[in-house]
Amino acid sequence: MKKEIYYNNLFDYYGELLNEKQQEYFKYYYFDNLSLSEIADNLNLSRNAIHKQLKQIEEKLEFYDNKLKLIDKDKKLIDFSNRINNKKLKDELLSIIQL
Repeated sequence: MKKEIYYNNLFDYYGELLNEKQQEYFKYYYFDNLSLSEIADNLNLSRNAIHKQLKQIEEKLEFYDNKLKLIDKDKKLIDFSNRINNKKLKDELLSIIQL
């Protein structure tokens, strides 16, 4: 999986567990596609400081996923729902997953 897609996926699940600054750095880099230098200039920080922060954020997102495994659980539930023939039951399960 491409790095950007992988971390965006992790952020979708665990981004709220990051503090506001970490969310801001992540969004600048992954959502707004700003370079490390551009982020550093915007925030009046060094490029190295931004790089270190992004590495810590990526590690934190991976840590959360390794512990909570929400993405894998959702995939398993979706796979399971695809095997259900009862439409009402299937729709109900999918609505729970998408909360």
